[in-house]
Amino acid sequence: MEHTSAGMWRRINARYNLIGSECQNCKRSYFPPRIVCKECGRNTVMKEKRFSGNGTVYSYSRIYVPPDAFKDDAPYTVGVVKLEEGPMVEGHIIENGKKIEVGTEVRTVFRKMRVEGEEGLVHYHFKFEPI
Repeated sequence: MEHTSAGMWRRINARYNLIGSECQNCKRSYFPPRIVCKECGRNTVMKEKRFSGNGTVYSYSRIYVPPDAFKDDAPYTVGVVKLEEGPMVEGHIIENGKKIEVGTEVRTVFRKMRVEGEEGLVHYHFKFEPI
């Protein structure tokens, strides 16, 4: 298996900064970023947009039997969060002692997802935590 470099992961703007795009015609926001608006099609004029990271839980599920990469984290919660700016984003939801339910207000945080192989390359990604 070929290992990824840490530098490559750091250069993925959307992964570490919750950056998407916004159509300058209709003001619809997207995450991950798109180059063509679903509404405007050919008339698309997209601009990079940094999201606040605040939103509400739209849907969630508790995982008891995870894939091998997350077996040490089980049980854990994943969900769909509707950001204040409109897009829906999937991610892990950190349970910090607060009950998770539909409508729970959350904010984006960046946390370790997993450690890769013997070399210990750490992969980070955004997660959500209740406010």
